[in-house]
Amino acid sequence: MLSKEILKKVRKIQYKISRISNEMISGQYTSVFKGAGVEFDEVREYIPGDDIRSIDWNVTARSGVPYIKRFAEERELTVMLVIDLSGSQRFGSVESLKSELAAEIAALLAFLAIKNNDKVGLLIFTDTCEKYLPAQKGRRHVLRVIREILGYQPSGTGTKIEEALKFVNKVLKQRSIIFLVSDFMDDNFEKVMGSVARRHDLVAVRLRDPKESELPPLGLVEFQDNETGRMVLVDTSSAELRKMVRTEAEQRNENLAKLFRRNKVDLIDVQTDQPYLEPIQRFFKLREKRMR
Repeated sequence: MLSKEILKKVRKIQYKISRISNEMISGQYTSVFKGAGVEFDEVREYIPGDDIRSIDWNVTARSGVPYIKRFAEERELTVMLVIDLSGSQRFGSVESLKSELAAEIAALLAFLAIKNNDKVGLLIFTDTCEKYLPAQKGRRHVLRVIREILGYQPSGTGTKIEEALKFVNKVLKQRSIIFLVSDFMDDNFEKVMGSVARRHDLVAVRLRDPKESELPPLGLVEFQDNETGRMVLVDTSSAELRKMVRTEAEQRNENLAKLFRRNKVDLIDVQTDQPYLEPIQRFFKLREKRMR
């Protein structure tokens, strides 16, 4: 039984996403993620200017009038949302937790997919694969996906991206679009990421909170590691410590960017204190430009 609070959040997200998944971004999605090929649609009479290579000579011979074959794009794409709900995702210093932001972004991508008659699946993971919903079409299924992300209570707190990628590589038999939504607070997943990226269209959606790279000078503060539960007393007034945190964050950003480039994985970089629609639209525009 879902709590009233979760249902309220689902309705709020549904309303918000229905407004922003407009024709512009929906059209961008369609042009960026092409179907597997084309399939026969219909025959119609030849119109001057049509490609003569499309003439259906059998129908033309029977009718005495030139007809052409028309083909439509065969979409039938599968979009797999791979969502990190580890302990570090349950952090947010601005308006929402990273896990709530993950639900909104997943909802937007899912609604774009079903608008284009594509199937949507879900994998929730922590340091293990927690919940899997095979890909299906339809609005009801997408709403279930959103409810699962918002309401799921994971058993694990750590992060093992490698396990999640191994799982989707095993269950997805055909080339699919995989959105990996995480803060990427993990290591040792590059080898399997490269393998998945060669078989599928893998897109990394990285969620970042500003306080993870900039410590405010608040004096002695007790922090809890969301993944281990360990409490640590930190002197945030230390300029040296704040510089170290900032330097480590910058180094991690650079290392991740290089890792994604090496494995030809596109990155959508989302910060919790900024609108998430902008980096998503930027991703679509860059993809469109690259495909020309």
